[in-house]
Amino acid sequence: MGRVFDKHCPPDSHDAMQRASSSLIWISGATEGIGLGLARNVPYDDARVINLSRRQHPDYDTHILDLADPGSWAGTQAHFAETMRDFSGKRVVFIQNAHLKGLTGFAGEVPPDDYARDILANVAAPLRLGEMFLRAVLESGYAGEAGLVMMSSASARSPYEGQSVYCAGKAALEMWVRVIRRELAARGRSGIWVTAVRPGFVDTGLIRHVAAMLDADYPVAAAMRRQMAEGRDVLDIDTAAQQIWAALPPSQSLLLFGEQVQVDRSGKSA
Repeated sequence: MGRVFDKHCPPDSHDAMQRASSSLIWISGATEGIGLGLARNVPYDDARVINLSRRQHPDYDTHILDLADPGSWAGTQAHFAETMRDFSGKRVVFIQNAHLKGLTGFAGEVPPDDYARDILANVAAPLRLGEMFLRAVLESGYAGEAGLVMMSSASARSPYEGQSVYCAGKAALEMWVRVIRRELAARGRSGIWVTAVRPGFVDTGLIRHVAAMLDADYPVAAAMRRQMAEGRDVLDIDTAAQQIWAALPPSQSLLLFGEQVQVDRSGKSA
């Protein structure tokens, strides 16, 4: 049974697991979708998986994280630091996968508070979490392999109407990764790697959610529904996760595993 970390946990409550683990893996949003696939397909023996999410995972320890609540980001920064301090295994990896869903719509038509929340959770939060992990690695003096995976999307390069924040957020994330890789190289930190991943078209709750949107609010939805109905180039979460793990650690800033459906201005598949 997975446990939930909080400030009331005795400091030695997880020491035995820490000592027995050769790999420490954080995955945000490991309760569903690609995050769930990544958690249950971790390829390392004796790995300790920690879910960062608003919901507890039944099988993995959980640290509560709400992308839309900066207060919980601070708690996550402390959690990274405390956990890294006690770890001496072979590798640490953080996969920033979580996404706040439910805010698709045209700019100026979405309620302003929802639009602001979308920016906070899906643009600012991933970058801050990535920086927090890197800071914890550097400040801990950890000498093993440290990896950061930032989940991206074809939306980083494709202007999907109805997803202005999502597209902008993924584009920003990929540029952030490119800059961070240069910064690490400039400091000679060869033990730390960072990459972004476009996982392709994966059958997840998020994909089904946006595919069910009204075409007037999200014009690509109809093409997504057709692609899912045909099963064309659609991956399940386990296959997607296995592909991602097999490509780590990476030699490049972006790992591509297919693309989501492309549309032209008429709404037809490109």
